[in-house]
Amino acid sequence: MKLRIRKLHPDAVIPQYAHGPEEDAGMDLFSVADALLEPNVPQAVPTGLSIELPPGFEAQIRPRSGLAFKHAISVPNSPGTIDPGYRGEVKVILINLGKQAYQVSKGDRIAQMVIARYEAVEIEEGDLSDTTRGAGGFGSSGR
Repeated sequence: MKLRIRKLHPDAVIPQYAHGPEEDAGMDLFSVADALLEPNVPQAVPTGLSIELPPGFEAQIRPRSGLAFKHAISVPNSPGTIDPGYRGEVKVILINLGKQAYQVSKGDRIAQMVIARYEAVEIEEGDLSDTTRGAGGFGSSGR
């Protein structure tokens, strides 16, 4: 599968697999702007890119594990979804869950993007089949 990418900013970096597509599911996304992430204030950080996904595919935007572990930086709507019809700039919503401000610098890796297939469904209203679980929700399988 090919992913068409357009640079919207001269400093935009094309997403990259750090260890190649055979070893990594996600491609690194890079910031094209400096951003100061204050604790608990979400911010949309630009990548300077737009993408064209084929029908039946989405781009999932996920946190980078190193940023999450070392600095408590996450993607609050993880995974964020980019739909195949969207042609605007890919921006990453980041949130600082730590206690100190965190500086994102232009060129920093800020998130990862995973391309995933999805299945479109037809909606059919009506009764649902019975299951052993039924309406059992949170905690229904034990601790």
